[in-house]
Amino acid sequence: VQLQASGGGLVQPGGSLRLSCAASGSIFSINTMRWYRQAPGKQRELVAAITRRGSTDYTDPVKGRFTINRDNAKNTVYLQMNSLKPEDTAVYYCNADLYDSATYRTYWGQGTLVTVSS
Repeated sequence: VQLQASGGGLVQPGGSLRLSCAASGSIFSINTMRWYRQAPGKQRELVAAITRRGSTDYTDPVKGRFTINRDNAKNTVYLQMNSLKPEDTAVYYCNADLYDSATYRTYWGQGTLVTVSS
């Protein structure tokens, strides 16, 4: 099983980006999917999470600006990021709790860099 994150890049303050994370391999089902981020010199933090049924949760700094959603048919989670701020600059990681061919565990994607700067 692999999680492939994409969509990062350089954007000006106030701009938008959409991150994607696609899971592939021997997957039976995926439960909660999440986005984390890690800024330089800081600990990794949970940004947003979404259950299989679509219930969502966000960390306070991104509420009202970021939206997490998923396409269960494509095993993909998205993070729409609007009104970006310089403090949103970080490497963004996705993870997913899923049943593969052998067990139930959490998988991580490789990270995608988001830089918010003028």
